[in-house]
Amino acid sequence: MRVLNTLRIAAVAIAAAIVAGCHGLPEKTDETAAWTNQKLYSEAQDAFTAGDWGKCSKYFELLQGRDPFGHFAQQAQINVAYCQWKDNETAAAEQAVDRFIQLHPDHPDIAYAYYLKGLISFNDDLGLFGRFAGQDMSERDPKALRDSYDAFRVVVEKYPSSKYAPDAAQRMRYIVNALASHEVHTADYYYRRGAYVAAINRAQLVLKEYKNAPATEDALHVMILSYRALNQPQLADDTQRVLTSTFPDSPYVTGHARALRKGEKPWYQFW
Repeated sequence: MRVLNTLRIAAVAIAAAIVAGCHGLPEKTDETAAWTNQKLYSEAQDAFTAGDWGKCSKYFELLQGRDPFGHFAQQAQINVAYCQWKDNETAAAEQAVDRFIQLHPDHPDIAYAYYLKGLISFNDDLGLFGRFAGQDMSERDPKALRDSYDAFRVVVEKYPSSKYAPDAAQRMRYIVNALASHEVHTADYYYRRGAYVAAINRAQLVLKEYKNAPATEDALHVMILSYRALNQPQLADDTQRVLTSTFPDSPYVTGHARALRKGEKPWYQFW
């Protein structure tokens, strides 16, 4: 019994020593605490230039918190969005750029803000692995693509003379075909499972909503196959004539297999 009491006393003493030791450890200091706003902005810009997106985002956020209405605040707000986007923090980046647009609708860089918003949504859902795996944009959830399209459209329509307008217009064209291709993927899915009427309906949606998209070629082909499966030769032949007149060099017309040449990137890949 005396031994047990001795062990308990020793355990309590050791615990007390540990607690006292922990309290004696030096607290982690904030390296930016003594910096002026100018110094903090300079360090944030250095991190921006060096591509240290985590540090860049952290410093610009600190600057906003310190002086939300100061000289560097507006630039810090838009830079935070960019750094977070580059750091794959897309949800935070989108919130930051939306906040900037809401607070500064007449800012000289508002066209850039909308362009950045479009870029954030354009790459959303791809992520690190999606980029390296070459994920087909048309296989993604189309909501992000539509959000991206809407942001780029603001740039093109409201700020056509901005330096971001030409690229925004190009990306809009890519998005239109990606959305059309998404519908074709769905139509093909239905066709392969024997849901021929559903396949035709989705393919017709492409023809109605995305008239000039290259994916209309594939939509017509799915319709032909589905009409044949439903034993509707007249409708299949009519659709075939449309395909032949619209896409005379189509592999569905010439009979040549379609395939990307080795090393060739799909139309939607920028990286």
